[in-house]
Amino acid sequence: MTYTEKDHHFKRYTVTSALPYANGPVHIGHLAGVYVPADIYVRYLRAQGEDVMFIGGSDEHGVPITIKARKEGVTPQDIVDRYHKIIKDSFAELGISFDIYSRTSSAEHHATAAAYFKKLYDEGKFIEKVSQQYYDEEAQQFLADRYITGTCPRCGNEHAYGDQCEACGTSLNATDLINPKSALSGSKPVLKETKHWFLPLDQDEPWLRQWILEQHKEDWKSNVYGQCKSWIDAGLQPRAVTRDLDWGVKVPLDEANGKVLYVWFDAPIGYISFTKQLKGNDWEKWWKDNDTKLVHFIGKDNIVFHCIIFPSMLHADGSYILPDNVPANEFLNLEGDKISTSRNWAVWLHEYLKDFPGKQDVLRYTLCSNAPETKDNDFTWKDFQLKNNSELVAILGNFVNRTIVLTHKFFEGRVPAQGTLSELDNSVIAELKTFPERIGRSIETYRFREALAEMMNLARLGNKYLTETEPWKLFKTDPERTATVLNLALQICANLAVVCAPFIPFTADKMHRMLNLQSLGWRDAGRADILACDTQLEQPELLFEKIEDAAIEAQVNRLLETKRQNELNAWQPAAVKPTVAFDDFGKVDIRVGTVLECTKVPKADKLLQFRIDDGMGSRTIVSGIAKYYPEPEKLVGMQVCFIANFEPRKLKGVVSEGMILSAEDKDGRLVLITPSQLVTPGVNVG
Repeated sequence: MTYTEKDHHFKRYTVTSALPYANGPVHIGHLAGVYVPADIYVRYLRAQGEDVMFIGGSDEHGVPITIKARKEGVTPQDIVDRYHKIIKDSFAELGISFDIYSRTSSAEHHATAAAYFKKLYDEGKFIEKVSQQYYDEEAQQFLADRYITGTCPRCGNEHAYGDQCEACGTSLNATDLINPKSALSGSKPVLKETKHWFLPLDQDEPWLRQWILEQHKEDWKSNVYGQCKSWIDAGLQPRAVTRDLDWGVKVPLDEANGKVLYVWFDAPIGYISFTKQLKGNDWEKWWKDNDTKLVHFIGKDNIVFHCIIFPSMLHADGSYILPDNVPANEFLNLEGDKISTSRNWAVWLHEYLKDFPGKQDVLRYTLCSNAPETKDNDFTWKDFQLKNNSELVAILGNFVNRTIVLTHKFFEGRVPAQGTLSELDNSVIAELKTFPERIGRSIETYRFREALAEMMNLARLGNKYLTETEPWKLFKTDPERTATVLNLALQICANLAVVCAPFIPFTADKMHRMLNLQSLGWRDAGRADILACDTQLEQPELLFEKIEDAAIEAQVNRLLETKRQNELNAWQPAAVKPTVAFDDFGKVDIRVGTVLECTKVPKADKLLQFRIDDGMGSRTIVSGIAKYYPEPEKLVGMQVCFIANFEPRKLKGVVSEGMILSAEDKDGRLVLITPSQLVTPGVNVG
């Protein structure tokens, strides 16, 4: 029986994790927000002997997928096939232990989602509305929000979308945009009537208020409860469940040709359709039995869908259980900046697994220890290195390695007998006993950072015990006492192998092999006799290896290059300066000259001194371009454009008789303006 549910012990657990969009790979923000905590929770429940089903899959419908397909000139199915495989394979390699990882483009899901809609439709659970939406007459189709761009009415950004301005973050309706245009044809769309079906959330408001704001006030996380309360207090509105699009689950009505289920409606039904695929005719007990606990793991951007909209869908059917809890995390940033797939500002899981082979648990540990459970948090590569080197290597790995090495050295690798226990031994055993319950209680209340810290505290207890007893010194004078010390240290190792498994499962497997430990459950942990005396241990292996600075610098440099590339991509020409009269421009005398000499100005890091053949002899010009031309002598013989009629002025003691013309490129480099072929020095430019 689990610690927090003695008053109501559930027969089974249905655990879902938010479906990642199959228009790109999974990054560390997804992992820290949803998948690592969900996997920890599931692995813990399995260790408790609970009947658990862990459901995941790819969300393969929606406008972002059609947009990506259009950009690449392929079909939406091509896009989802590519990314579903990348996502599924990388999840498996990280040890995310789904019972099923399916996809919403499957025939089984289409049939389940369509049938769900049809049942609610037949029972009169939807309302119909005719509204005006933008229509592209050239493309002959209605436009989804992301297919409409225009000027944001709030900040003036000319590249706002029909649902949001990414410059100022304002949520928009397509009709709010100034000068809207179609992303399909570039033409101005027209408003045209279309009919859609809506889920009447306003009618659900009374029971949602009672269910969430009263029933779950104490047990739901404050960020989840607070966002739900804000939505409900603002007044819920009917929400469309269909849209005009050709990619998705077709609306199963004759009058709905060219319409599909809105992705937010069909995606959560995926949890049910995937269960059907896995469990066949036995699927209903996982969704309709009150002895089943339903838990959704999501990120904060999915709170409203899983706490208000999906429960309203389940309630409308009338036969489903509602979620018992929806533990949502906040966002994880990367090196002080918001993770962004469009800007490639992310650590992608499939790339990490290639760059750090065999280090799945290091990422799992870092993301859990730094999880954004109550507020946005930041991932840095330096912290990742520190977590590995100073915690996993120096604390957990060090303790286990020392213990097994000493056992091989003094007792031929066999677990020695536990003799007379000292006061210190008894206090360590008493403390050991408390760890499984403390860790378990934190996991069951979705405080995974706290649970992980407690697990590491057990390794600290082991290290402290070895330091205080010094078995490497003790053996010569008291081998029996040494046997007792190492027996107890090995019992701590065995306990660590059990309680670390939800967090770092690959390490737990390695510890089980080294300790020759039989399969144990969570209830076995906390005892000082779970590793049998005389058990033959395997040779010790390092659980973790130090991560060197060079590996971290490579990752940081990759991000710096990404940032530089983003800045280049975002470059826009400067605004045109105020209009000047042609006669004013005519007063400027621009000529071509040949560089005769070029040297650095003493005590002036930015300045170069040119002697220019201007066709009338020579002149001196000082220019602030030294950082862009570190070898000024190589400029000799080059022809440059210069302004010949500026009033001379003194710079660092040198009189400058003009200004050499240059252009600043979008990457910040200054480039001298030169004629395309040699001309006579002194000729005018104009």
